[in-house]
Amino acid sequence: MKAMILAAGRGERLRPLTDHTPKPLVYAGNKRLIEYLIDNLVSAGIQEIVINYAHLGEQFPAVLGNGENYGCRIVYSPETAGSLETAGGITQALSLLGDEPFIVVNGDIWTDFDFSALIRHALAADTDCHLIMVNNPDHNADGDFAIQADNLVSLDGKSKFTFSGIGLYHPRLFQHLKVERKALRPLFEKAIKNKRMTAELYDGRWSDIGTLERLEALKQELN
Repeated sequence: MKAMILAAGRGERLRPLTDHTPKPLVYAGNKRLIEYLIDNLVSAGIQEIVINYAHLGEQFPAVLGNGENYGCRIVYSPETAGSLETAGGITQALSLLGDEPFIVVNGDIWTDFDFSALIRHALAADTDCHLIMVNNPDHNADGDFAIQADNLVSLDGKSKFTFSGIGLYHPRLFQHLKVERKALRPLFEKAIKNKRMTAELYDGRWSDIGTLERLEALKQELN
């Protein structure tokens, strides 16, 4: 199984750090954010990782190279006209990801999630994606989606959870899309409507490093 790390965002809320460093390459503790993800993916058995980039993108291959130092192969999907957003970035990288289900993870999160759980997860023939949800952080108190008893995802429900930025996707979810700036949420809503999305709740350590305050909190946790 291959994995893709989404690293094309501008990181406005982490300025001034992101004026000269892409957010996934910012240090937290003794590693860059993206290095924690790479190490976790490799530990789970992933050997091929695709990384997209836009803002200050030349720094990614300069820092990470071809993945040899991490025990994997890294290939890059540059977005030369600016960020294509999540769905657009994945669509552009489909030829690098192959015909089988693949893992996608946001490059600006920190987690101890065991990615081998997704490697073992078999998408049903009538399922396009499987999301990892987390308990709602303060900055997303209302949550994103509900999980039904059959693990299907719902837009409505008494208990909503937050999408962690980690998911398992079948390429058919993106196959008929143009390579253009496109968010992931509309694809999710369509898959939910057609009952083609499942999810599970992860209650381990997870943080969306979206602000300087959250970055500082993570640094304190890792020290």
